[in-house]
Amino acid sequence: MDQADTLSHQAIVFEEGITLDCGARIRPLRVAYRTYGRLNETRSNAILICHALTGDQYVAETHPVTGKPGWWQHLVGPGRPVNTDNFFVICSNVLGGCMGSTGPNIEMTDESGKPLGRPWGIDFPPVTIRDMVRAQAKLVEALGITKLFSVIGGSMGGMQVLQWASLFPSKVFSAIPIATAAYHSAQNIAFHEIGRQAIHADPNFHGGRYWEHGVVPARGLAVARMTAHITYLSEEALNRKFGRRLRTGPMLTFSNDLFEVESYLQYQGSTFVRRFDANSYLTITRAMDYFDLSAEHGGSLAQAFRHTPVRFCIISFSSDWLFPTSMSREIVRALNAVAANVSFVEIASDKGHDAFLLDEPVLFRTVAGFLAGAAERWR
Repeated sequence: MDQADTLSHQAIVFEEGITLDCGARIRPLRVAYRTYGRLNETRSNAILICHALTGDQYVAETHPVTGKPGWWQHLVGPGRPVNTDNFFVICSNVLGGCMGSTGPNIEMTDESGKPLGRPWGIDFPPVTIRDMVRAQAKLVEALGITKLFSVIGGSMGGMQVLQWASLFPSKVFSAIPIATAAYHSAQNIAFHEIGRQAIHADPNFHGGRYWEHGVVPARGLAVARMTAHITYLSEEALNRKFGRRLRTGPMLTFSNDLFEVESYLQYQGSTFVRRFDANSYLTITRAMDYFDLSAEHGGSLAQAFRHTPVRFCIISFSSDWLFPTSMSREIVRALNAVAANVSFVEIASDKGHDAFLLDEPVLFRTVAGFLAGAAERWR
């Protein structure tokens, strides 16, 4: 059992559970979350932050496992674009995650809610982005909030934002999907499958029951993370940060010399293993692969937003080849087709997909400006 498994997380437990899109029922449902700022008297200043594939609920504080700053601390906090002096910010660990919400590393129960004395592990049922959003909606309701001022997220978090706006349009005033898409492309599914196969090929995977053997498939999970991380960066960013530099000098021996980029990827893989569960990785990557908002509406993305009252700000990055600007434009065209209130910004950046997590002043100004404008029209 790794360090992440032994942590205690703030959570709400819903004894009635949740019925998933696959038909399975999970009971009880546990949703781990964090909040920042204060809810005002009218409960009208709540913003939900949706995390990406490898994120979690620790959006704006020191992470309890890695000891690093929150993954969106540039964006969320006192005086930040998502200003916690004014807004009550909520972020939950997604259903299927491994930081306290119901997922593969949580104790398995039968449909009556009876504990079975072992983790779900590989037996955890498949979940969808829509399942994740339904679980979040239970949390929001439990916190006494009937309508969110905004829902914000990047990458897989952006998928959740789109699902929120489509599934619960009356419960969302504004939405900011960043570096995302209305479906997962064949290329992205292919990259995920490489990562999943690396996990399955690890001798310590044991058919997903590695917990029975007191081991984790660390090598496979690290390779999965390394493969994915390449897609988060642009060629320009890799060249700028690492080029062809060697860690040990200009002479190659081919035996133990490492290029700087190799060392960086190995570090990313090794640190990821400390805080993430392999079965959760399998579960969440599949949820992303299943996501296709238009398929839920007869093949029409526009129908997903028909008559929507939600105000949208769609943001993409010029060097993002994982979720390129063309995919954001598809969302914008669908929203325009139903006369939705939508703004769109493509931010010039050479940082690739990860730009939404980094110090990008144009992103900060865009988010702050959109929220300020939306607040002027909010009840």
